[in-house]
Order: sequence, then C-alpha cells, then structure tokens
Amino acid sequence: MSYDRIFFRYAFRHGINQKIKIMSTKKSKKVKKVKINEFTLVHPNAAGIDISSKDHVVAVPEDRDDTPVRTFESFTCDLHKIAEWLNKCRVDTIAIESTGVYWFQLFLLLQAYGFEVYLVNSKHTKHVTGRKDDESDAQWIQKLHSCGLLNRSFQPEEDIRALRSLVRHRKNLIHSRSTHINRIHKALEQMNIKLGVVINDILGKTGKAILQSIIAGERNPKELAKHRDRRIKASIETVEKSLEGIWRKEHLFELKQSYELYEYYQEKIIECEDEIKKQLEEYVAKNNYGDISELRESAKKKLKKNEMLFDTSVYLKKIMKVDITNVFGISYTSALEIFAEVGIDMKRWPTQNHFTSWLNLAPNNKKSGGKLISSRVPKKRNVAGQTFRVAANSLWNSKNPLGDYFRKIKSRQGHSKAIVASARKLAIIYYNMLSKKEEFNPKAIIEYQEKYKQIKIKRLKKQLADLEQAA
Repeated sequence: MSYDRIFFRYAFRHGINQKIKIMSTKKSKKVKKVKINEFTLVHPNAAGIDISSKDHVVAVPEDRDDTPVRTFESFTCDLHKIAEWLNKCRVDTIAIESTGVYWFQLFLLLQAYGFEVYLVNSKHTKHVTGRKDDESDAQWIQKLHSCGLLNRSFQPEEDIRALRSLVRHRKNLIHSRSTHINRIHKALEQMNIKLGVVINDILGKTGKAILQSIIAGERNPKELAKHRDRRIKASIETVEKSLEGIWRKEHLFELKQSYELYEYYQEKIIECEDEIKKQLEEYVAKNNYGDISELRESAKKKLKKNEMLFDTSVYLKKIMKVDITNVFGISYTSALEIFAEVGIDMKRWPTQNHFTSWLNLAPNNKKSGGKLISSRVPKKRNVAGQTFRVAANSLWNSKNPLGDYFRKIKSRQGHSKAIVASARKLAIIYYNMLSKKEEFNPKAIIEYQEKYKQIKIKRLKKQLADLEQAA
C-alpha cells in the first residue's frame, strides 16, 4: 500500500479538516473539505406556518423582514394579511403543518394567491429537542422546507375534493343511523320483544310496519303480526309469539325517539346522495361538453342495502373510461369511495409500489447493518386504503381467483395479513386499469390460479408417495 493512501486513511480517521493533495503517478486529485452539518438550499424563498385554531405563526427567511416570525389571528381577513405579507417578503413556496381541519382554508387561499403550498405531515416535523413554542415550530418548518426535507401530502384537485367531502359526510350519516338502529334493537330487547330473532331486518317492510304500529299505540300481538309480509319465512304464529313482551313506558319512549331519529338520518342520507349525484353530473359535464343525457337515461339499478339510490358505475365509467366495478370485491359504493379519495390522475404516483405504499398496504422495511429488523405495515389512517381492505375482506368466500388467493394467504399467515395482501393486489389492479385505461381482465389471475393448482397437486402426490414408501 502506498504512503499517500496510508496518510489519507489516517487523516480521514482522525478528522483532519483541511485540503489534502494526493500524489499519484497518473493523475493528481484533490479531496475537498465537506461539512456534514451543511445542507443544500433547495427552496431559498420558503416560508413555514404553524397552524392552530386560534392563530397562525408564520416564519420567513431572516433577510426578508425585520420581524421574520409573525403571529396572525385565524379570521378570514387575517388569512389575506398572511398572503399579502408573504408576497411582500418575496416568498414563493410555503410549508403548512396539517393540524386537524384548521389548515384547510389557509391552504386554499394561499393557492389562490399563486403560492406553491406544501401540506406536510406533522410527524415529519416533531420530536426535535429545544422547540418549546409556536415561533420556534414555524422557524423549524421553514428551515426544513428550505432544505427540501419535507414531502408534500397528497391533495386531490378541487372537484374531487368537493366529492370527497360529500362521500365522507354520507359515510358519517350512515354510521350515525346505525347507532339508532342499535338503540331500536336494545329497546325491543329490554321489553323482551324478539322481533329481531324471527325476521332478518327489523327495518324492512314488515319490521317498519310493526314498529310504526307499536309507536302508534298497538300492543296486541295478533294485530301486530298481521303486518307480516308473505316473504317472511317465519310463520305468523312465531311472529305473534315474538311480539309478546313487557311493555314499559320508558323503553317505548326510547323506541319512539330512536325510530324518529333513524327516519331523520335516512332522509338526510337521501339528500346527501342527491348532492353527490349533482357533483358527479357536473364532473361529467365538464369533460363532456355539458352533455349528460346518456347518464340520466341509463342510471337505473336494483337497490341494495346501504348503496346509493342511483347507479354510480354509470358515472364512474364515463369519468374513468374503464368499469372498475368489474374487479372482484369492488362494489358500486367502494368504487365511488376510492374515486373520491384518489381521483383518476395516477401520475402522482410514479409506480404501483408508490401507490400501495401511500395506501398503507405495503410493509415498512427497516434495515440496519445489512439485516431486516422490521417489516410491519405502519399504523396510519388512509381512507382509500381502508376501503380496499373492506373490499378485500369480502373475497374470503368468493368463488373467483382473488378469493382463492385470499384463502391461500389466510391458510399460511392468518386472516389479517390475507386482507392486507389481497387489498394490495386490488390496489395494483386499480392502478394499472386507470394508468393504462384497460378493462379488468382476470385471465392472468386465472392462469396463475391454474399454475398454483398444478404445483399443489404435484406436491401432494409427492407427499403421498413418501407416505407409501414409509408404510
């Protein structure tokens, strides 16, 4: 080993921070001094904002104003003052911490002023010692953003964002309605009315008629049983027995109010679905020169429980150019929820792996010393990813290739991991369909299924032969 190489190693190990010239017979090279604690300035005109419900703390580069950190109130007029001050300070990009829903209007207003706004995850900016107040938080966000160390969170376009709000609101209304359905069941059980045992749905045609009669004051089981529909499998005698109860005043009052609240939420869900339909029509009209006559003619389907009153697949097929409901496990409602969260622009995710990682359907591999120390799926909330999981869970008893895949993973690793693996496969199918504008073709999945069956048959034959030899 040459002396110059030995000297370089010694200098590197002992931290000599000066320029060293390495002599060589062929070529002379210089080793430049590098400071690890210096970062490249990516966004020189960056600002950082710490958000709260009461006020917003804004930090700009120190050379832009005598007071580079200012606190503004959260009223609408103050939001405009923030934008005007940032313009005065020659800021062109801003990082905002996603705190609750307080960031939303400031985010939209700054975009309207022409700023490039980064909505960043609060987990990426916390856990730093020495920061004890909002001013320091804003300065820290500004420093990280100026060095390009913050990634922006995904935000859909304005039309999709409006649809997303409506779809999420409908989901919350259904959740609230289900709360009152449970209370109806509870009130009936407390009076020992076993109506839920003899009919499948107490809020179907028969159940609603009986509940309305009870609320109106009818207590005779024979009179109540006359509302039995002919499709009910239980006999009229069984229905009569189930309606013999202990009528208590407080539970009847609870039943009455719970049923009225159920009807109220049912009405609001219908209103919300009408608004969703209008939003979809506007989206289609925007890209179809205002013509939506085809949609109104064909938007008819048989109603199912908890589904929209109109055929969402007609609208989604017109928008996406593919029919996503053809994919095994994805219903009309699931397709709409995914579209409202993701949109149709798949270019925001370079590959399908980026897409599944954003959906929280991919393991977070952590390596140290060349070894894999963890590969858990992170615990974070993603509405679109959760919808894919719900769709995957419906495959466990399906007689199709994806159902076979679900059961194969379940037999090896358990139900929860089978849900994640199947949801990831559904997400990849969704990504490829929208990226390539190709309809779902289960041929490749069927071929894989047949190949897997042949491998399994071959393995079982080998096990049988080994057992015969052992016997």
